[in-house]
Amino acid sequence: MPTETFHVILIRPSRYDDDGYPIHWHRTSIPANSLACLNGILRDCEKRKVLGPEVELAIRSIDEGNTRVQPEKLVREIQESGGKGFVCFAGVQSNQFPRTVDLARPFLKAGVPVGIGGFHVTGCKAMLPELPVEIRDALDLGISLFFGEAEGGRFDAVLRDAFKGKMEPVYDYLKDLPSLPGQPLPKVERTQIEKTTLGYGSFDLGRGCPFECSFCCIINVQGRGSRFRSVEDLENIIREHARIGVTKFFVTDDNFARNRNWEAFLDCLIELREVEKLEFTLIVQVDTLCHKIPNFIEKCVRAGVDQVFIGLENINPDNLASTKKRQNKITDYREMFLAWKKHPVILTAGYIIGFPNDTRASVLQDVEVIKRELPVDILSLSILTPLPGSEDHRDAVAAGAWIDPDLNKYDLAHCVFKHPNFSGDELDKLYRDAIASFYSPEHCLTILRRTAALKSEKKIATMNRLLVYGTGAPLHNVYSLDGGYLRKMYRRDRRPGLPLENPLTFYANYYSSTVKNTAILTIKRLKFMKFIKALWSDPTRFEYMDHAIAETHQNEFETLDLYTATRGGKEAVASHQKMEHIKQRARSKSAAGV
Repeated sequence: MPTETFHVILIRPSRYDDDGYPIHWHRTSIPANSLACLNGILRDCEKRKVLGPEVELAIRSIDEGNTRVQPEKLVREIQESGGKGFVCFAGVQSNQFPRTVDLARPFLKAGVPVGIGGFHVTGCKAMLPELPVEIRDALDLGISLFFGEAEGGRFDAVLRDAFKGKMEPVYDYLKDLPSLPGQPLPKVERTQIEKTTLGYGSFDLGRGCPFECSFCCIINVQGRGSRFRSVEDLENIIREHARIGVTKFFVTDDNFARNRNWEAFLDCLIELREVEKLEFTLIVQVDTLCHKIPNFIEKCVRAGVDQVFIGLENINPDNLASTKKRQNKITDYREMFLAWKKHPVILTAGYIIGFPNDTRASVLQDVEVIKRELPVDILSLSILTPLPGSEDHRDAVAAGAWIDPDLNKYDLAHCVFKHPNFSGDELDKLYRDAIASFYSPEHCLTILRRTAALKSEKKIATMNRLLVYGTGAPLHNVYSLDGGYLRKMYRRDRRPGLPLENPLTFYANYYSSTVKNTAILTIKRLKFMKFIKALWSDPTRFEYMDHAIAETHQNEFETLDLYTATRGGKEAVASHQKMEHIKQRARSKSAAGV
């Protein structure tokens, strides 16, 4: 029987907002997959009795996005039940690193060992000749760093050292990436699911990416070669989640379409849905070439995929080429989107602004082109950012170029480098203006009209995402996946170095803004609901048509701005037509028996 308890606290940290307050929500959108992966690994350690049969592991997972982290309180809980514990910050991104170190200090002061893993520390180790100052400072504080991935028994040594109170400064597995089949599966606790808005779980089926995008960290952290879980792993994930009532999933693979086992995975999901009648839906991330894979889209839909994130990135070929995003061809965009839109699927397009050639006029014009000519439901905008771990960041450091030293701003919603065409915070303002343009009241209604015309019943889900991206994010000044509906703030948790606000001022502002923002979101939602009710009752709704959802346009390469508004667009069309001509000649010769 266990005679000793060892506490392991897993924390997915948040980051600070522009006023220095940690970003918390009443409920978050999607559970953190890094937290789920490490939780699964620790449950496996617990099962294997890594610390011996006399030690009981008390594992607790905390997502700071929906749960306030109070280090002093957690220390007291550890001390009151034996005094031994270990705090591990999982999946820490660059914009979360400052908050992570601030949270770590009280634990270290109390003698509780602390470890940090994730994209920031691993990416810096992978790409820089020496660790940057903030990571060296973390080591000086006594924080241990974990480079690489923790599957394959790699976390056993960390756990044993933490239990002994003698952790190594660094655990480096960066060059020893594990094979995934049969490894511990991501495990989300039911309590975590209950703290999300829509009850999503998350898991990964593959890691790594074959492409070379210079702004991406994944290829340098998870590798250029792809590694995959097994079909049996996938089936077990779905069944385990079904036992706790989870039927919605975010598949975190950077590009599911490049997973060589995609068809076996989808066939497994199709059998679970169609034969065993298990009900579940999935969000997947794919590239702009996925529609060229025979049966890929059709099987995705049968397998339960009802939302898709597509790395569109930009509609100007010159911008794409500048970041080695060569696989994206704008001449494929409309065909790809329309192939998905034959099915009831919500399409979210990732889109980057801030390329060297961008100007205010060009960015806003490009957004207008997307609104008119591509059936994008949700546009997830970001500012080009030299993220630590990327080639862009490595090159900027090597060149001695100025990049903002405050990592908290590396959230893809702040400009952190000197842009040749923007000064001060002009690019930040343009970012917000571009969001306001895409999510204008008129265009939001257009998106819903397209949804109705294409006979999709995803009206409420589409509306909810329009509210989060188009209204909630600007109201709270918190963008992308950090966003939510009901913000929670704590006066004493403000970033060190900033003054503690007067209680009367803080609470007056907090409660008044909460009431105002809730009222605005509620009114906006009621207006959407009224519009939806009327639209879906209109028998002529299927007659709606615009350039974006029209299957074909006569001479569209010569008439649509997508292809004619930029030099790069015109060259892309010329190249596409040249290739099509070559293919046609080859087909003609083949038919003639030549």
